[in-house]
Amino acid sequence: MRVSNKARMKRLFSHGGCLDVAIDHGVCNEPSFMVGLEDMAAVVDTLVAARPDAIQMAYGQADLLQNCEGRDKPALVMRLDMGNPYNDQRHRVMWSQLQNEDEPIIGALEMDAACVVVNLFMLPDEPDLFHQCVHNIARVRADCLKYGMPLMIEPLVMLPNDVRGGYQVDGNADKIVTLVRLASEMGADIIKADPTENPDDFHRVVEAARCPVLVRGGGKEDLETVLRKSARLMAQGANGMVYGRNIYQHANPRAVVAALMAMIHNGASGEEAWDIYNRG
Repeated sequence: MRVSNKARMKRLFSHGGCLDVAIDHGVCNEPSFMVGLEDMAAVVDTLVAARPDAIQMAYGQADLLQNCEGRDKPALVMRLDMGNPYNDQRHRVMWSQLQNEDEPIIGALEMDAACVVVNLFMLPDEPDLFHQCVHNIARVRADCLKYGMPLMIEPLVMLPNDVRGGYQVDGNADKIVTLVRLASEMGADIIKADPTENPDDFHRVVEAARCPVLVRGGGKEDLETVLRKSARLMAQGANGMVYGRNIYQHANPRAVVAALMAMIHNGASGEEAWDIYNRG
């Protein structure tokens, strides 16, 4: 591992784990994701004050974070791809492409990102979409090796569009583990993985990854449930979380961050994290 790669990884995992707050949802072009992100400058200010380990953004908004003063602000994780799989309708053509095909990570280098992230979609009957994702990852991986940039791969196994309305996560452990193993084979430095339907099976994901694993949050849920489930996933070997709507769509994002950080860095249980949130 190159020195620059190690240095960037340490910025993310400076205390052993990582809470990455995702606010890169604008690239999904899905109106429901935008609730709570209307004023990005205010959202970034709130999150910087909450002090998670990292904030995940796309190039066009990353300046809001990197223009903030202070050396201890959260690290930047930059989203490099975009597509239409998150929309609540099935499109005739499903696609995912890099925002910059020629120099995929140049914006991340410009913005001093600590990591880049790319999707690996597995949707029913969409082999072309899967192929596009593999191509994207291979292209980005080459530049990451060249410049010492950590690569986070996000394997996403989704249910058919008509099962619950809009593409939803398939929590089948066998499917998730298989796709995580593929991400590992492609050279992931970090894997952002969906929770298994039974949280006690998540250790299988960690074992398949052979690199740090951060749990993907997905849609907004009852916070107490989220915290209790997160604690079970941490107990299975997760190194932290990448949560978005479960933070920025809450009335008190700072308190949610405090609860999750206590869980990741201080070993707080789900019940203790819930108490920390309520005190916030």
